[in-house]
Amino acid sequence: AELLFPSLAGDITQKGYEKKRSKLIGAYLPQPPTANGAAVVRCRLQHSEGAPRRTFRSAHIGVCDVREAAARERVASTAGNRPLFYFRFGVDQALPQERRPPVTPSSASRYHRRRSSGSRDERYRSDVHTEAVQAALAKHKERKMAVPMPSKRRSLVVQTSMDAYTPPDTSSGSEDEGSVQGDSQGTPTSSQGSINMEHWISQAIHGSTTSTTSSSSTQSGGSGAAHRLADVMAQTHIENHSAPPDVTTYTSEHSIQVERPQGSTGSRTAPKYGNAELMETGDGVPVSSRVSAKIQQLVNTLKRPKRPPLREFFVDDFEELLEVQQPDPNQPKPEGAQMLAMRGEQLGVVTNWPPSLEAALQRWGTISPKAPCLTTMDTNGKPLYILTYGKLWTRSMKVAYSILHKLGTKQEPMVRPGDRVALVFPNNDPAAFMVAFYGCLLAEVVPVPIEVPLTRKDAGSQQIGFLLGSCGVTVALTSDACHKGLPKSPTGEIPQFKGWPKLLWFVTESKHLSKPPRDWFPHIKDANNDTAYIEYKTCKDGSVLGVTVTRTALLTHCQALTQACGYTEGSISSCDAFLNVFQSKGLRQEVICPCASSPEALTVAIRRPTDDSNQPPGRGVLSMHGLTYGVIRVDSEEKLSVLTVQDVGLVMPGAIMCSVKPDGIPQLCRTDEIGELCVCAVATGTSYYGLSGMTKNTFEVFPMTSSGAPISEYPFIRTGLLGFVGPGGLVFVVGKMDGLMVVSGRRHNADDIVATALAVEPMKFVYRGRIAVFSVTVLHDERIVIVAEQRPDSTEEDSFQWMSRVLQAIDSIHQVGVYCLALVPANTLPKTPLGGIHLSETKQLFLEGSLHPCNVLMCPHTCVTNLPKPRQKQPEIGPASVMVGNLVSGKRIAQASGRDLGQIEDNDQARKVGAQVPTATIPDFPALAVRPPLCMMRARSPQESYALVPVIGPQGAIANSLTCVQLHKRAEKIAVMLTERGHLQDGDHVALVYPPGIDLIAAFYGCLYAGCVPITVRPPHPQNIATTLPTVKMIVEVSRSACLMTTQLICKLLRSREAAAAVDVRTWPLILDTDDLPKKRPAQICKPCNPDTLAYLDFSVSTTGMLAGVKMSHAATSAFCRSIKLQCELYPSREVAICLDPYCGLGFVLWCLCSVYSGHQSILIPPSELETNPALWLLAVSQYKVRDTFCSYSVMELCTKGLGSQTESLKARGLDLSRVRTCVVVAEERPRIALTQSFSKLFKDLGLHPRAVSTSFGCRVNLAICLQGTSGPDPTTVYVDMRALRHDRVRLVERGSPHSLPLMESGKILPGVRIIIANPETKGPLGDSHLGEIWVHSAHNASGYFTIYGDESLQSDHFNSRLSFGDTQTIWARTGYLGFLRRTELTDANGERHDALYVVGALDEAMELRGMRYHPIDIETSVIRAHKSVTECAVFTWTNLLVVVVELDGSEQEALDLVPLVTNVVLEEHYLIVGVVVVVDIGVIPINSRGEKQRMHLRDGFLADQLDPIYVAYNM
Repeated sequence: AELLFPSLAGDITQKGYEKKRSKLIGAYLPQPPTANGAAVVRCRLQHSEGAPRRTFRSAHIGVCDVREAAARERVASTAGNRPLFYFRFGVDQALPQERRPPVTPSSASRYHRRRSSGSRDERYRSDVHTEAVQAALAKHKERKMAVPMPSKRRSLVVQTSMDAYTPPDTSSGSEDEGSVQGDSQGTPTSSQGSINMEHWISQAIHGSTTSTTSSSSTQSGGSGAAHRLADVMAQTHIENHSAPPDVTTYTSEHSIQVERPQGSTGSRTAPKYGNAELMETGDGVPVSSRVSAKIQQLVNTLKRPKRPPLREFFVDDFEELLEVQQPDPNQPKPEGAQMLAMRGEQLGVVTNWPPSLEAALQRWGTISPKAPCLTTMDTNGKPLYILTYGKLWTRSMKVAYSILHKLGTKQEPMVRPGDRVALVFPNNDPAAFMVAFYGCLLAEVVPVPIEVPLTRKDAGSQQIGFLLGSCGVTVALTSDACHKGLPKSPTGEIPQFKGWPKLLWFVTESKHLSKPPRDWFPHIKDANNDTAYIEYKTCKDGSVLGVTVTRTALLTHCQALTQACGYTEGSISSCDAFLNVFQSKGLRQEVICPCASSPEALTVAIRRPTDDSNQPPGRGVLSMHGLTYGVIRVDSEEKLSVLTVQDVGLVMPGAIMCSVKPDGIPQLCRTDEIGELCVCAVATGTSYYGLSGMTKNTFEVFPMTSSGAPISEYPFIRTGLLGFVGPGGLVFVVGKMDGLMVVSGRRHNADDIVATALAVEPMKFVYRGRIAVFSVTVLHDERIVIVAEQRPDSTEEDSFQWMSRVLQAIDSIHQVGVYCLALVPANTLPKTPLGGIHLSETKQLFLEGSLHPCNVLMCPHTCVTNLPKPRQKQPEIGPASVMVGNLVSGKRIAQASGRDLGQIEDNDQARKVGAQVPTATIPDFPALAVRPPLCMMRARSPQESYALVPVIGPQGAIANSLTCVQLHKRAEKIAVMLTERGHLQDGDHVALVYPPGIDLIAAFYGCLYAGCVPITVRPPHPQNIATTLPTVKMIVEVSRSACLMTTQLICKLLRSREAAAAVDVRTWPLILDTDDLPKKRPAQICKPCNPDTLAYLDFSVSTTGMLAGVKMSHAATSAFCRSIKLQCELYPSREVAICLDPYCGLGFVLWCLCSVYSGHQSILIPPSELETNPALWLLAVSQYKVRDTFCSYSVMELCTKGLGSQTESLKARGLDLSRVRTCVVVAEERPRIALTQSFSKLFKDLGLHPRAVSTSFGCRVNLAICLQGTSGPDPTTVYVDMRALRHDRVRLVERGSPHSLPLMESGKILPGVRIIIANPETKGPLGDSHLGEIWVHSAHNASGYFTIYGDESLQSDHFNSRLSFGDTQTIWARTGYLGFLRRTELTDANGERHDALYVVGALDEAMELRGMRYHPIDIETSVIRAHKSVTECAVFTWTNLLVVVVELDGSEQEALDLVPLVTNVVLEEHYLIVGVVVVVDIGVIPINSRGEKQRMHLRDGFLADQLDPIYVAYNM
């Protein structure tokens, strides 16, 4: 403070300044700086809301010009409510002074001279502050760690290339660039300009049970930076991290891992995504060199955080799960006695004081008409205009007369006494404003001063319009120049601003006014309680209130100011005298008179002028740590981290002041406690216009003592100012209520945060006056957000480095973390009419995701300290105890079964899938109808041979069909080919590589006729051979196929040059082309089959990347078809439309088996055809009057998105779905309720009944466990608590409850199927509505996994499991899915109560984070809801960190908006901190043919840096 205000302790020379500066902070500087130390003192007597809304105001500006005063400011100017303040911080080392950036003046706005509350350009400027902050940052030089920098796509980087980036720890401004040396403890040392993340990250990695942040890929162009990052990473590696927990643990233990085999050997190759290969680290973690650097940086950064352990934890599933902020036992507490209300001096009564302001104007206008009343000056200090009291009086009379008599008609005047009118004047024309204001007073109308609207979309303009509308304003008074500057329509009219009432604009210049007649005179009364004017106030949330000030309060305010300042007639100096003072060497200390004010209480306190130069002003050196707890602790100036404040003088005459606690009841503060200042006086506002409730809370407050007794019978007014009354009755203000942010129970002032941010290399990267600080509520606490406008010439790396240093500085100085720091392009933040930042609009844009920042740094680990305690796994209760507990509590064991297969008629039992009966006995009916067929004759290229071409007539006629006779004959020829050309024996495996069509079905039955085992394989995509062909090769090799059958075109594709580049084509088995079948009539070669022998192999790649083949026997296949026939009532007269891929699971069974078994007609629609014609499936269903149809989620989503706007045209084309009784979605996952409901609602107008849409459920061990079918109750939906689900518990809640998750029943249990819910660890049975693993017992269970490794343990565990207690004899198959059974009130076909199965998710997909089990779909659903531009989302973990990938449907400039929104929603709904947010283009997230996300493939691509992300954000 002594440095900043030398005039306070007498004059100081340059040498003296340097000496004192060296004494105070020299111990923390390596060498003294050399710059000259000019100091400027600037204090103002002003109101915080200033400008044209006060009737009288004075401005005394004092300057102590030491030397080259204009070169550098060393002090922040007072901004109304905190007159003087500066920080002193703990420092070890400071930057050399010559490296500090120069200060440049800020530009003025078009109409206004910015008032200090709107523009913070001078308020926060302090070189001592800057030096202290720089020194505080520099002390971390010796112990800092590398921080991963966000990655941007090249198109987003405008200023520099990604190739030029350097990581933040190798600052280009340092001499030892890139040099990193580890100390004896492995702590890295790096160049200046980076930050020690260990000091400010406050989130721990608690082993494998705690969620931490994650990491991601960098842009492929930045290879140089990546290598440097890798070098740094090598030095900053604190300890070798353990391998990440495999989220596929369950699968790897209990199923065959044939993931990415090589040939027939058991060696494991690197996982692939496209053509790239991934490396593996020594601990088995697959990484790529570029990405591993950043991931390792982030992991190391978060290794040893400073977050304290949790002290108390409520073991409950409600909000008490969150950590309760316990008070710090060492925090300062107020210890002083209860304060006494401070009374100002008695307001003196002077006999000749005028009875009202209008009377005063009349007196001076007639007695001293030549005396100057107001002088306006230009920027050089030259007088522009002098308004005398005579002119003010006569012009005000003109305005008053014109308002009352020249607007409207005589009979219907527009304005009557008591009406409200708006005053719209620019700040640089106070004379015109003054004339209009007094004109309104004389006319007895109520002026409402507002700022000049520059555009129709000014920030906050709508709220101003709402105030004008609620005040009933219809007339706006303005100046000529302002009127010309308002926006105009093409016709020259002023358009109506958004939200504003219709206004008549009236210019108050004399040439536009009428001279009042001689007999007209304004009615001048004594001051009364009528409203004199309405002053608007913008609240923290952006709403605008109107504070009413009565004429009595107006007059009393002027009298109090006159008495406090000792004004007498003619004592205010003229502008010339003021200029003479300004040009001298300095103002005397005793004439500087700061004050405090607020819209509600007007002037709250003012320092009295004194002639005693020896009386120093009051000054407090306060502990900043104490202030955050609302406690006053005086420190010495030699101590660091203090806040120095000066008093704002004494209480106003005739007023009483006290401070009350900011929250709760208005109880008096103690003498050493910070509170909200309250005033009891006549000279204050009286109400918020039209808002009686808010008026009562603010203008009618009765402060109480600790005993609960009010201190006065008169009400007090809350000023909105935070402060205290110090010794001698001096009032100190430390902040405003509107700027208060309560974070974890501690109070922080937004202005203090701004000051610290600007002290970090100010003016270099951001604009000083264009920074906003506000708080947002996330997870039940306030989080600090900083938004600043970035200079266009700053590089990406420099900006990121500056952001990192700001976070470090704020954490060091304020001991609070910043949740989000965002930089936006210059001149893009919403402005107030005076040019400042509109805070509430900025906050709204941030929360809506419409801010469009160019740089974002999220630091949730620093801020979020109230996460639930990680779940500790308790020892499992024994299965016997569980069963006894269920019996005692009256709960039944969770088991259910479908109908008994014995009810089926006998002739069905004899039917075999192979249809091995003489040809003559097969009825000649169209068993399989394919739409559209393969047009192989037209295919002349590999692309056309794969892409099925629909050759469908305008009426949708079937282009090709196959009867059972035709199928039988074709299958016989294929069987001959296999035996004669292929020389295959019984039991040999044959791979069928066909597109969906009749060739696939004929080849399948040909294999059965020949005694071979078929394996259906999806053919490679001709336009993506590199990725799809290796999967084909893998299945062929793993299944040990002796032969490969396919079409002629695919045969050529398999031997093409493109195929040779992807796989070794020389190792293909024998390839047979079924387009070239034998011509001769085959002999009867159908071989009888043993029911227990293998019928076919079913291979499928799971969403976790595991390739698993299961064995299906002839008996299981027959039982499967029998079960589906009974459930769906499939008879020869039925027609079934199937839009599924025919390669695995239930889709294959429906395509190839069911129609031959049941004799019904199947209309087959290949799903790939819907990509070009989404209506194909529904048109076929309508045209052939189909009652039962099957599809996949991908087909349903394609129809929902592609036909959403075409329902009317489809209706016109005759599309009718009213005959559909079952539309079953075939899936191996939890039912997607949102999609099925959208589909039902969308096509409801086309006749689709909502109850017709249902789902099925199958898995690897049993391809169909549930299927809705035709009879039985409708599918039921329950709502469960998502938080309980994470703890593996089911708690049913009502619809709409917080954290509720809807779960739909997965169809009815198939005939012949038994289900039980078991504990996956103890293998004990569970009770009804308990979450566990679904176990299934059925005749159509698969026999086991087929693998070349022959690992029998997996087979026995998955397919031959027994309960550990209860029924220990039954053999069950484990599905690997979590779910629960619940007995409903409904009845099934047998009259018994219906048991509903609810599938929750796959065990091998679930993520174990913080000891809790999370299902990816739940997090993804939340993220998709977060912003309209997010079309798809996928999450996965890596090294125990959560990575969220979102697809952006919008411009790349919107990518950074998603980062805070994604982080917020996952925190709020799932209590998890997102480690990395990756924004990618539409279509990047891989989805298989069943509509399932391939999250592990996505993870591999992410780690291999193959996603080409738009933006990658690393949350710290």
